Amino acid sequence: MHHQWLLLAACFWVIFMFMVASKFITLTFKDPDVYNAKQEFLFLTTMPEVGKLAEEKPFPEELKPTGKVLPDSRLVQPLVYMERLELIRNVCRDEALKNLSHTAVSKFVLDRIFVCDKHKILFCQTPKVGNTQWKKVLIVLNGAFPSIEEIPENVVHDHEKNGLPRLSSFSSAEIQKRLKTYFKFFIVRDPFERLISAFKDKFVHNPRFEPWYRHEIAPGIIRKYRRNRTETRGIQFEDFVRYLGDPNHRWLDLQFGDHIIHWVTYVELCAPCEIKYSVIGHHETLEDDAPYILKEAGIDHLVSYPTIPPGITVYNRTKVEHYFLGISKRDIRRLYARFEGDFKLFGYQKPDFLLN
Repeated sequence: MHHQWLLLAACFWVIFMFMVASKFITLTFKDPDVYNAKQEFLFLTTMPEVGKLAEEKPFPEELKPTGKVLPDSRLVQPLVYMERLELIRNVCRDEALKNLSHTAVSKFVLDRIFVCDKHKILFCQTPKVGNTQWKKVLIVLNGAFPSIEEIPENVVHDHEKNGLPRLSSFSSAEIQKRLKTYFKFFIVRDPFERLISAFKDKFVHNPRFEPWYRHEIAPGIIRKYRRNRTETRGIQFEDFVRYLGDPNHRWLDLQFGDHIIHWVTYVELCAPCEIKYSVIGHHETLEDDAPYILKEAGIDHLVSYPTIPPGITVYNRTKVEHYFLGISKRDIRRLYARFEGDFKLFGYQKPDFLLN
């Protein structure tokens, strides 16, 4: 009799523990695909604010996690990149922003996209966002030079010598085939900070081998957009802002030709609503994004991204405020109106500190 009571008590204990465990599992693993409670917590607490995925919304087929195992510190990253793509898809569907988010996949766009056939990669060039280094990576992958260190600086942007074909050089059928099947990526940064970088690089610290920015483009902007006609200084950032924010800027753009690639929108350069990119990197998080892009493209064992100097990719609000100091709110608002598509597509915060 005593043994029967012991057996009965043991059965009740097992049933009780099973109920507790079941409840714990139900509370912890809301999603059967979540590996463990600690990882679920990591995913939920480290998601960025901008461009949150809608609740209960399943991932579109092409955005589902690849299941590739990453080091512990990067567990959250695939979700960040999928979130960026989902944000682009949502903004592209916004009818109110259609004129700012859509563009034709013209020769101008195809000229911006560089091809690595050997590894099936397309890279869209967005100047002033660390593109020189990515070009070096592709030049090495294409076999033109054995290592990044051995590429002469004057060859990187010489498209007759660097072994980087543009997508525009292929037939229409070949273009479509590559757009559908290749790994495609580009890099963005805060749109206003990129404009400051373009202005400094092309008009302030202008290299000797690019004299036309100072001697042809700058005078053209000054003639049309300088308010004070007695002012004799070279081009100022205010002149540049007024040119870019003018709804009728295109007639000057036509005169400047392809030199405008340094300051036109990401939409105009890469057509993100028309071309389905695999990954969008952000300059501000390049330390994480560069290795992730190399891994997703399947080339991380062949080449590495050049070392990034500490602090160089961090957004600098003080610098932005300094450059826009003294520029009228009207001119800044017109500039934002042109670049609003870039801000929204890529999750950059509206610079209210400049606009209000």
